[in-house]
Amino acid sequence: MTDSLQFLVRRNLQAKSDAERAAILENPGFGVTFTDHMVDICWSEQGGWHRPRVQPYGPIELDPAASVFHYGQEIFEGLKVYRHADGSLHTFRPDANGRRMQASAARMALPELPVSYFLQSIKELIAVDGDWVPSAPETSLYIRPFMFAKEAFLGVRPAKKVAYYVIASPAGAYFTGGVAPVSIWLSEHYSRAGKGGTGAAKTGGNYAASLVAQNEAYAEGCQQVLFLDSVEGKYIEELGGMNVVLVYKDGTLVTPLSDSILPGITRDSVLMLAEERGLRVERRPISLDEWRRGYENGDIVEAFACGTAAVITPIGQIKARDFTIGDINAPAGELTMSLREELTDIQYGRRPDTHGWMTRLDA
Repeated sequence: MTDSLQFLVRRNLQAKSDAERAAILENPGFGVTFTDHMVDICWSEQGGWHRPRVQPYGPIELDPAASVFHYGQEIFEGLKVYRHADGSLHTFRPDANGRRMQASAARMALPELPVSYFLQSIKELIAVDGDWVPSAPETSLYIRPFMFAKEAFLGVRPAKKVAYYVIASPAGAYFTGGVAPVSIWLSEHYSRAGKGGTGAAKTGGNYAASLVAQNEAYAEGCQQVLFLDSVEGKYIEELGGMNVVLVYKDGTLVTPLSDSILPGITRDSVLMLAEERGLRVERRPISLDEWRRGYENGDIVEAFACGTAAVITPIGQIKARDFTIGDINAPAGELTMSLREELTDIQYGRRPDTHGWMTRLDA
C-alpha cells in the first residue's frame, strides 16, 4: 500500500459562477448548500482502496439492496477549513479526525481508511473547490467525509464493497442567534447509546436515536438535548451532537467519562488549552445530582458544550420536567468565552499555533 493515491479529476461543467458562489457565501447557513465537487473512493475485499476521483457533486446511485439501507453500516466525520487573513486555507487537526474515523470503522466492521488517504482526499477536494471557503468572521467550509456499505445483499454480515465520499458545505454560525447561552432539555426517557454499543463511534444510528428526544427539546423551547447513561440513568453523557464540560469555581474543568461517549477532538483541544493555563482537568463520571448540587451551592459556575460545528457554546440552563439547572438569562461564562476565543484564534490564524494543530491545504 502506498502513502498516496492517484486521483482522477473530472470537472463540474455546471459549476457555480463566481457571482453565484459569492451570493451563497454572503449567508451560507449551515449544511444547506454544497460545493461543486466531491471525492469518491471505492473499497472491495479483493481490490482494497481503488478508483479515487474528484467528480461533480451530485446524486449517488445505489442498488435498493445496498447493505447500508438495511443494516446501517456507515460512519462519518466532520472538520472545517478556515481562510486565514493572507488568504491561505487551513484545517484543524485532520490527523485526529482520520484516526477517529479508523476507530469508528473498526467498531462498525468497515475497512479502515489510511490516515494519509483521508488527508489526501481533503486536499484533493480543496484543490478544486478552495474558492468555496468563505472569509467572513465565524465562517468556514465544513468538510463531511463519510463511508458506507454499498454491496447489494440481504445477508447480515459486514459488506465486501464499501464507498468513501467527501462533500463540503460553506458554513456560517452553527446557532443562528450567535454565541449566546443555550437552553438544554434533559432526556429522561431516551438514551443516545448503551454500554458496549456504538456510542464512541461516529455513526448515523447514534444521531438517529437522538432525534425523538431532540424533538422533545424543541417542544420545550430548548436548542439541544442532554442524555444520561443507559445503565443507571443518573450520569450525564453528551448532547445530541456535542460534548459537555463543567467549570468549578476553583477553575477545575470536568467532562464526563464513558465508553459510550464520542471522543471529541474539539473537547480534547479545549481541555489541553485549559491545562496549559495551569487549570486542573478531570475526565470522570458526573452524576446529574452533582451538577444540580454544584449549581445550587455555587461550586459549579459555568457549563459549555463543544464540537466541530458549534466550536464552544455556553450552556445557560438544563430544563427537565420537574426542575431547572442554571439561568438562561445569565451571561456566558468568562472562562468559556476565553477558551473559545483562544481556540478560534488558533483556527483562524490570529494567534500562533504552538501545537502544530493546523494543516495548510493549499500549499
